[in-house]
Amino acid sequence: MQLSELHVEAPEEVTEGETADLTCKTTCSLTDPTFIWYKDGRPLTTKTIENNQLHLQTVSSEDAGSYSCAVRGSQHLHSTAHSLRVRYPPRNVSVSISPSGEELEGISVTLTCSSDGNPPVKIYTWFKEGETPPVGSEQNYSIISITVDHAGLYYCEAQNDHGALNGTVMVSVKSQSSSAVWFAVGGGSFLLITVLICICSFHRMKKRAAGTDHSKTRQDVLYTNVTPSTSRPAQAADSADSGAADVLYDEVTSTDQQGEPQYDNVTLHHHTAATGTVTQDVEDPSMIYSTVRKKD
Repeated sequence: MQLSELHVEAPEEVTEGETADLTCKTTCSLTDPTFIWYKDGRPLTTKTIENNQLHLQTVSSEDAGSYSCAVRGSQHLHSTAHSLRVRYPPRNVSVSISPSGEELEGISVTLTCSSDGNPPVKIYTWFKEGETPPVGSEQNYSIISITVDHAGLYYCEAQNDHGALNGTVMVSVKSQSSSAVWFAVGGGSFLLITVLICICSFHRMKKRAAGTDHSKTRQDVLYTNVTPSTSRPAQAADSADSGAADVLYDEVTSTDQQGEPQYDNVTLHHHTAATGTVTQDVEDPSMIYSTVRKKD
């Protein structure tokens, strides 16, 4: 048997949902032959085969392909392949938006409708929810300088000779004014935080400076007990006037320097009849307190 003696008789195109019969014919006289069917080069085992016919019940798009047949015992001799096309309405309709995400007011936006169908979809119609007339009639729908009024749900109707199907997309638009407000709020918050940090730092430095001055003042002031004494240094005795008031001396030693002892004069004024001068009375002459400032 020659290869040219086998061929497939079948319609070239079938609409989805219909039935189709493929027949394997030969010009040779065969005694009770058994026919084997192939699709795209692979044996078919799940389809109905009666004698020399392949029966396709309720054709779907998955049935489209290349069919051939052979006679058992001569499987290496396939018939010429027959291409079966299946027509079907649009499916898997999807809508994409570019640029994606929330759109900023004032930019241009393009909506694109995609689908699978046989024959391919050539009619696209765009609608916006809440609006009756279509807003577009091409595969791509562009919005120039989008505004908040363009926000909403859009859907694309894809149509061919065997049906139509819709796909939807939500368009969100962000107002420029709201963006400016958020920017201002964010910038104001940052500025406020910066000012507060500066104020806190200033007060902290001020407290540290005040603490240093207070410590220095406390270091500069020494307290000592001065006990009345009739003795005095020789240099003071030589220059003392017999009519002058009594001068008491006490030795004061600074706690933060290693120099010579420092002296301070403490004068006691008494009520004297000779001068008629009245000075500060001392209730307890045995103990006198004096504040002595360190001499640098």
